[in-house]
Amino acid sequence: MVSPASSALGTEVLESSHAERLKRLNKLPLRDNLRGLEPYGAPQLDAPVLLNVNENTHGVPADARQAIISAVEEALSGLNRYPDREFTALREALASYLGHGLNAENIWAANGSNEVLQQILQAFGGPGRALLSFPPTYSMYPLLASGTNTEYLSGRRSADFSLSADSAAQQVTEAAPQLVILCSPNNPTGTALDLEVVRAVYDASEAAQSIVIVDEAYAEFAHPGTPSALTLLPGRDRLIVSRTMSKAFALAGARLGYLAAAPEVTDALRLVRLPYHLSALTQATAVAALEHSVSLQANVEDIKVQRDRIVEGLRQLGLQPAPSDANFVFFGGLAEPTVIWQGLLDAGVLIRDVGIPGSLRVTAGTEAETTAFLENLARLLGHEQF
Repeated sequence: MVSPASSALGTEVLESSHAERLKRLNKLPLRDNLRGLEPYGAPQLDAPVLLNVNENTHGVPADARQAIISAVEEALSGLNRYPDREFTALREALASYLGHGLNAENIWAANGSNEVLQQILQAFGGPGRALLSFPPTYSMYPLLASGTNTEYLSGRRSADFSLSADSAAQQVTEAAPQLVILCSPNNPTGTALDLEVVRAVYDASEAAQSIVIVDEAYAEFAHPGTPSALTLLPGRDRLIVSRTMSKAFALAGARLGYLAAAPEVTDALRLVRLPYHLSALTQATAVAALEHSVSLQANVEDIKVQRDRIVEGLRQLGLQPAPSDANFVFFGGLAEPTVIWQGLLDAGVLIRDVGIPGSLRVTAGTEAETTAFLENLARLLGHEQF
């Protein structure tokens, strides 16, 4: 556990150190659009129960783990050579996993979906170009825009954080951006978009010939019947659907993100990627994991059970959880979210304060982790039992 005193002292030391480093940073000839920005990063604190960054806390199943070990061991024999620059076997495996008539030419991969998005911005963004997205959403989008010297435009959502097809299309028409990112299920709210929103945005982007990206990092956790934007790819050469193996495949530490799109999109990304950007070990790990997607999917189903348990538990506590198609739950109704966040941390449970008034976000973990969260939250809210 982290005591309040040690936590406060640690925060004070960090703030002092941060101010000094920022002062030194500002002496460098940094690009103007990077000045004053903060790097992305959730607090990396030590706690018995870590439910703050939407990791798959179940870990890699035994059969997949053994397959990965064998694949990596085999790859070690050729580690003195550069890996397959085209990561052909991996693209074929990803296409097979996704289905929808996709083949290797439709697939691209990089070191995490963040690098995938960065490469898209390197190819299609840049000075004089703009990226439109709809906050609250994934906080990396504006940082990726800044890193590629692309203007970031903040779209609008309704008061309940929903996004309608008409509103989204109108905003795209007005802004005429070169890129649009739709996050579905959305982070941090967890809600999936109706495909009508994607269709409307794509049609509205025709005049500007915008690249439309649907970030589906949490797609495997969606409720049954929730459609994927993968179904919209045929005939839409400016549509990209990005995914990751960090969440459903429990490979956050392996760093493997990917996308599906028209072959000409992947050709464009070859112009900006670094040579041999995916290591042989990363490729071997990902291919082995894909071969055991069935056992990994069993963990996904258990996580969905815990997610729905969290939603119901929060309702019982009088809070306001958003419907979630992800492996996390965003919830409001808190008078003092910072106090609750700290109280949970003091009890050994780390969740995420996403900076939205009255709200917090928690990852759906194992049954034991979920119990620890709900019981400690109930105690902090003054409920005698849960």
